[in-house]
Amino acid sequence: MIFFEEIRSLLPQKYPFLFIDKAIEFEEGKRIVCVKNVSGNEPVFVGHFPDFAIMPGVLIIEAMAQASIILFKKSLSAQNTKDSVFLLASVNNARFTKPIFPGDQLLIEILIEKIVSKGAIIQASVKVGEKTVAKANLTFGIAEKSALISG
Repeated sequence: MIFFEEIRSLLPQKYPFLFIDKAIEFEEGKRIVCVKNVSGNEPVFVGHFPDFAIMPGVLIIEAMAQASIILFKKSLSAQNTKDSVFLLASVNNARFTKPIFPGDQLLIEILIEKIVSKGAIIQASVKVGEKTVAKANLTFGIAEKSALISG
């Protein structure tokens, strides 16, 4: 299990944009299952349909991306990833089948489909209970911070 303090050290995102609470399953280089507890106190619900609060699709994708980065960083821990940036390059075949409400607990499953030079292709799915509520194929690129800054 990977707990919140370690997740904070792995992800560049900080509150209120840190969406992963813990990881409950981890297979190095293959798979991770993360938990996100959706709270009605999150800042997004003030403006996103305040009379009918649902989690925005773009934030569901962001939670998938954050879970993917945890999998990458934990799997590549032997390599120096401190100066690496994991960039979401594309989102394909995204489907949202049920709304996510405050009080829901998301189980975000990430499977590495293919590792390519300087990136990876991911299959991501989100469940609430036994129901799949979202899924997408994500492509990531890996770059060095210095290369991005120097242009």
